[in-house]
Amino acid sequence: MTEGRRRADSSAKSLVGFRVEGVHYALDIMRVQEIVNPLPLVPVPHAPNFVLGVADHRGNVIPVVDLRRRFGLASAGAGRGKWILASALERDVGLAVDEVTQVFGRPAEGERPPPELTRGPAGDFVHGVITVQGEIVFVLDLDRLSGMEEALGGLASGAAAGNLPPGRE
Repeated sequence: MTEGRRRADSSAKSLVGFRVEGVHYALDIMRVQEIVNPLPLVPVPHAPNFVLGVADHRGNVIPVVDLRRRFGLASAGAGRGKWILASALERDVGLAVDEVTQVFGRPAEGERPPPELTRGPAGDFVHGVITVQGEIVFVLDLDRLSGMEEALGGLASGAAAGNLPPGRE
């Protein structure tokens, strides 16, 4: 195998791309478990406004975060777009996004640090910036998502304690 081929293989299919409000983002593919259509949700009282609720996915109770709301944008509605089921803070979480675009590799020039302008609700967990086919893509680090630890920790303990509505355990 040639050196160029080895380099291409190491970066092949390492990121999952998606869009929120027309902006292209990506997650490390090793954090992504599955991409699904939206499932029925159960609202969770006192959850942060960016948590749509919890869903039963193959017997697991998964909190679902609306990335539009998390980024300070208007929600597109729980039944629209796609959900990316991923691992955040050592927990499973559903991320409601507008669309999933493609699976792709990191470019040879690597990841650049995010610009100072990417501070705020979305920028808090932008790990880096890459360019893919001439388009800027923000690579996210879910463990840095501001407010997620508190939200997911509270939801996980509430679900484990059986604090879901009757018939939704």
